[in-house]
Amino acid sequence: MYRTQLYRRLTAGIPFIALVLAGLTTPAAYGDPPGVAEPTATSAVAPMASEVPLDGTVTASGSLPGYPVANSVDGDQASYWESTNDAFPQWLQVDLGAARPVQRVVLKLPAHWEARDQTVAVRGSTDGSSFTDLSDATGRTFSPGRANTVSISFDTTTTRYVRLRVTANTGWPAAQISELEVYGPDTGDTQPPTAPAELTLTEPAEGQIRLEWTASTDDTGVTDYVVYRNNTEVATVAGDVLTYTDSQPGTASVEYFVRARDAAGNESPDSNRVTRGGDGPGTNLAAGKPVDASSSVFSFVAGNAVDGDATSYWESAGFESTLTAHLGADADLDAVVVKLDPDPIWTPRTQTFEILGRAQGSTEFTSLKGPDTYEFDPVTRNTVTIPVTGQVADVRLRFTANTGAPGAQVAELQVMGTPAPNPDLTVTDVTWTPAEPTEASPVTVTATVRNAGTADADPATVNVTVDGAVAGNAEIGALAAGDSATVPVDVDARPAGSYTVAAVADPDDTLAELDEGNNGHTAADPLVIARAPGPDLEIIDIAHSPQNPAVGDPVTFTVTVHNRGTSTAAAAVTRLVVDGTTLDTDTAAVEAGATTTVPISGSWTATRGDATITATADATDAVTEPNEGNNELALPIVVGRGAAVPYVEYEAEAASYDGTLLTADPQRTFGHTNVATESSGRQSVRLNDTGQYVEFTSTNRTNSIVVRNSIPDAPNGGGIEATISLYVNGEFERKLTLSSKHSWLYGDCDGPECLTNTPQADARRLFDESHALLGESYPAGTTFRLQRDGDDTASYYVIDLIDLEQVAPPKSKPAECTSITEYGAIPGDGVDDAAAIQRAVTDDQNGVISCVWIPEGRWRQESKILTDDPQDRGPYNQVGIRDVTVRGAGMWHSQLYSLIQPQNADGINHPHEGNFGFDIDHNTRISDIAIFGSGRIRGGGGAEGGVALNGRFGTGTKITNVWIEHANVGVWVGRDYSNIPELWGPADGVEFSGMRIRNTYADGINFTNGTRNSRVFNSSFRTTGDDSLAVWASRYVKDPAVDIAHDNHFVNNTIQLPWRANGIAIYGGHDNTIENNLVYDTMNYPGIMLATDHDPLPFSGRTLIANNALYRCGGAFWNEQQEFGALTLFAAGGDITGVTIRDTEIHDSTYDGIQFKSGGGATPDVRIADVRIDKSNNGAGILAHGGARGSATLTNVEITDSATGDIVIEPGSSFVIDGG
Repeated sequence: MYRTQLYRRLTAGIPFIALVLAGLTTPAAYGDPPGVAEPTATSAVAPMASEVPLDGTVTASGSLPGYPVANSVDGDQASYWESTNDAFPQWLQVDLGAARPVQRVVLKLPAHWEARDQTVAVRGSTDGSSFTDLSDATGRTFSPGRANTVSISFDTTTTRYVRLRVTANTGWPAAQISELEVYGPDTGDTQPPTAPAELTLTEPAEGQIRLEWTASTDDTGVTDYVVYRNNTEVATVAGDVLTYTDSQPGTASVEYFVRARDAAGNESPDSNRVTRGGDGPGTNLAAGKPVDASSSVFSFVAGNAVDGDATSYWESAGFESTLTAHLGADADLDAVVVKLDPDPIWTPRTQTFEILGRAQGSTEFTSLKGPDTYEFDPVTRNTVTIPVTGQVADVRLRFTANTGAPGAQVAELQVMGTPAPNPDLTVTDVTWTPAEPTEASPVTVTATVRNAGTADADPATVNVTVDGAVAGNAEIGALAAGDSATVPVDVDARPAGSYTVAAVADPDDTLAELDEGNNGHTAADPLVIARAPGPDLEIIDIAHSPQNPAVGDPVTFTVTVHNRGTSTAAAAVTRLVVDGTTLDTDTAAVEAGATTTVPISGSWTATRGDATITATADATDAVTEPNEGNNELALPIVVGRGAAVPYVEYEAEAASYDGTLLTADPQRTFGHTNVATESSGRQSVRLNDTGQYVEFTSTNRTNSIVVRNSIPDAPNGGGIEATISLYVNGEFERKLTLSSKHSWLYGDCDGPECLTNTPQADARRLFDESHALLGESYPAGTTFRLQRDGDDTASYYVIDLIDLEQVAPPKSKPAECTSITEYGAIPGDGVDDAAAIQRAVTDDQNGVISCVWIPEGRWRQESKILTDDPQDRGPYNQVGIRDVTVRGAGMWHSQLYSLIQPQNADGINHPHEGNFGFDIDHNTRISDIAIFGSGRIRGGGGAEGGVALNGRFGTGTKITNVWIEHANVGVWVGRDYSNIPELWGPADGVEFSGMRIRNTYADGINFTNGTRNSRVFNSSFRTTGDDSLAVWASRYVKDPAVDIAHDNHFVNNTIQLPWRANGIAIYGGHDNTIENNLVYDTMNYPGIMLATDHDPLPFSGRTLIANNALYRCGGAFWNEQQEFGALTLFAAGGDITGVTIRDTEIHDSTYDGIQFKSGGGATPDVRIADVRIDKSNNGAGILAHGGARGSATLTNVEITDSATGDIVIEPGSSFVIDGG
């Protein structure tokens, strides 16, 4: 469970106030264990006599996730900012808002930390780019004896920006600051003047630029004005002078602003800015345009080179390397400008590169400027301008050397020039006929298309979308510059409702245009379609009783039928079909607008597993309806607890074996290379010697095998691959390849991102899985032996379990789908297919095709599938796909895989989210595929694990039969509202079913950011690295009063072996339920937990936990100092209200069966009924901690074989338990 939203940007301007640090409410750091408070340090150092605290905004060079820059100013010495690891120098900077006299800074670390030295220089700047040292770099000693506080004084200097530059830390490979305070002299005047206003620019004579402005005001009077040109101070004039004349050649492009200053040195904010463009090189054509690179390292991706921010940059992974800007259409070039960060910490260097260009329509690049070596020096603002001529649409830099780094570096790439003549298609109007259609009316939309460009346009197409989905298209004839044409497009009849209609000219960008961003137009008014006359029956609900049937139960059904038409529907037949049983029921006439409940005649005898219930109104077509396509509704049903998985699982300890049986200790100790604790059932078999084996006898037909296993890591980490021999009925069948590349995490800490891949004594996450389709199908009774033969080279093999499954043949491509092979993807060739998949998905999103088909095969994917953000909002693209359908041949057959770890992958997607899978915003269907990621760790130290499916999800999204492995997170549902607010669209009605999520480093599926009315059903999870299933009512939403997580349901899921955190967890919200689930073998946390840690929005309404079974759950965590029950309620902060726990079994718990944990909140009026708790090995059946508050009422609760008592209330607790 993440402490804050996975993908929040942490370095944007954050309020800073020295001494009194109010108004900041930031989430807890990732590493803080729930319920364990850090020691509280003393308050901030008091200001010296004759000095005052200064305030401003704080930013940083970077932040380790979970330790944001906000922690440096939150008034809490126990929290801290930590920079990116293993990457000095780093900086932390305060913008005082205006130039102010400064004389001292105070730095703090958590008071209880061990001593360390950090090498820190204090630097100042008036413009945020050119810095000078206020206090030289030196080792600053932080000692617990001095409360880990360092005070640095220096000569009083007037500056706006105060920057700490950190180049070393003896305690950790990163910069760390708990609190930063800035002080200036108490002059008696701390109020800066107001900003000068109405700055204007005129040119009274050639080479002269005259500035004029209106006066500032100040409480003691303005003494002078400071004039800045291109962010550099160029002149100072007296306080009663409101003009300045500068001399600049006509070719120079210059920008000016002015600040006012008073006698105390307080400087005002900037005036408005004015610019004289000059008659030199043209505009920067590369600004915000698409850019790509041959490679990149860490977060230094290609997009940084065109983001307008010289403090961010692209860096390649070695040489030769290229950086390419795509201008979109031909342009006449004047110059290419290459910049690095002008900060003096960027020492002088040279880079050798060539400039190449490619004309529109061409496939080849040609040289525009041959290879040359260019000098970059902070004295010249690290800027190189290279005159270039030519007419091209793409500009490429090809680098071969850099004296300052092992790869090419570009902070800003500017391509100066003017667009060449080209067409520019725009849609100026959208209308339709008939003007007032009904459901029975075919609709024709007419788009008016104009060529607003400077050249004639060849024929193209126009797409018409209805509510975002392409409804039709038509050809636009050739258009001369300035001409318009009307293009009719048939969009057929539509159901009654209100629709948004838009048109896009040249949707596939077949024409090179002056502006590719102005091709669309949305009608100002919606298309309103009225109901057609006549009856129209639809099924709106199916209910069954009992709600959770057992095998053999007679199940009865009730169907809700609605007449959405305009006249009465005559009597008809309502039909229900389930698992081969057909039940017909006569249904009386239904008036227009009315709804009737139809008790279905007869019943169905429940059989174990899953089935589909299909109900049809007017099954015999007795009623004539204007819409005959909406009569049917289908819903799944699963009988029994857990998922109806298609495989049978076989435990090694229950098989025949020649090897060593490994069994967990009574406390099921975790985190110290405890192989048996991490084994299913807490037992597994180790094969040390040649000839040793585990042999299973099948009870089901199978043509596949999955092996959960552990083999050693490589001596220096990174994993190995080794074979083991598979024998079927005594005959050698094949070698299976096992791997430890995605297992073996090391460290003795429990924080989510403090583990490493570097070997050491304590290890965890010891297992991984291998799978294979066999050459034939084997009947029940077949023996499968995993044997260590002489050529199987791992030093040992641990076999935990196998799955045997009869995998269905590959599905055929539906007629309406288009294969990714038509876009250039080739299976099994090891070449990245992401670009082909992206093109297919984009075409589906734009209505060019109806469905994306991923055929049988292994397809390499090294870039997330998403929607290119035309506005480039932020350094990473976080706009998902919408209105897309992706289908595959089956999760065993259509497999996407990645080999590059996310932090090493190039691309514009956020590194947290990784380079595989899909970013989803709305109305997306994905089914019958596998996504095998490249993650090897959750995060920390610059590493990332990636997320298979992430995004806003919106409405209409359904994910079915998707297999996910080796991701940090399987599915993260939701984005913060602050992440592009105009795209806010929380998940609503999202459904996951048939999911198979294995071997992650964090959550399986997490519902957050206002997710509501959504469900995970009939899915299986094994070896997740955080909550397998979670609802987190995050506060990072648009309206906390409305956007609270609610009415989400986890139903009929099977969860095994979460190696960190819970099987299922709910953090806040209302009317969320956990029903019919099986949870086995949690390493350290509960099988099910309700909690208010992670700062959720509050619990309210009802939270239901019903008909679940927990086996061997609970454990010790947070330095093994906290023991968790199998089912735990943890009111860490706010209260947990409205809880019902019923019809649940809890067996063989490591500690308590049900635990009410100490916290700052209460758990009042918990209802526990029909619950059985057996064998709480090291704890009580039900335990209330000494700090727990609230009450519980027990009804028909059976407790047996509890180590420390059946019901235990610790001394000092006010918790009340009634009943039994």
